[in-house]
Amino acid sequence: MSKLNVALTIAGTDPSGGAGIMADLKSFQARGVYGMAVVTSVVAQNTQGVQDICNLDQKILDEQLKSVFSDITPDAIKTGMLAEVETIERVSQYLNTISCPYVLDPVMVATSGDRLISTEAVEALKEKLLPIATIITPNLPEAEVLFGKELKDEAAILEAGKVIQSKYGVKNVVIKGGHLEKEAKDFLFLEDGEVVMFSSERIHTKHTHGTGCTYAAVITAELAKGKSVQEAVGTAKHFITEAIKTAPELGHGNGPVNHVSYKGD
Repeated sequence: MSKLNVALTIAGTDPSGGAGIMADLKSFQARGVYGMAVVTSVVAQNTQGVQDICNLDQKILDEQLKSVFSDITPDAIKTGMLAEVETIERVSQYLNTISCPYVLDPVMVATSGDRLISTEAVEALKEKLLPIATIITPNLPEAEVLFGKELKDEAAILEAGKVIQSKYGVKNVVIKGGHLEKEAKDFLFLEDGEVVMFSSERIHTKHTHGTGCTYAAVITAELAKGKSVQEAVGTAKHFITEAIKTAPELGHGNGPVNHVSYKGD
């Protein structure tokens, strides 16, 4: 058997299984990649919202990171919920020791609307992590935080992507347009200046819990396998579209997507 490529997620939990490291590990497995996980926050959440958050002590966070980095070298890394400034600083120290692709999902607000990280942490994220990321994957509300203005149409999104790249020194940016009213269109801003759009049908459903985590995790898995950024985003777009379309309709709120439905290469 050939050696499996390895992906690492550094993020928060979701006991209902739809988001966070649970969604990441399912996505890694679905894309044929060996998954590892470092927990930053234990989150009591489900399809109806976030009930409580316990950010882990920095010592146990550091020990988890040390355990992974001293033993199994990841081929790609994804970060999700990094709730505190100290967490971001500690994670950045480890990321700066390795040269593999790094996918930053700037998790700020849950699908339910609950805020997940502090204002101070957002500023630390901008300073410490955005410049070293291979690609960042903000949705429209997160892109608005980074851009500083509301994004109402495609023209504003096209401006925002280029500003985010130049302002924060980000190599590649994909702004997910799932919040747009018509098509579900994503905008990929590549480091060479090219802009690539990925469109899909809009699926009218409330079952979108963990879509951002899943999308970024698929990108991470594909980069771990050596795919280009554009190829990775394209696969992620197909994967998440099928996952939403075949959502299992679980829970009493915004249910999770289907992590095993996409059969593409």
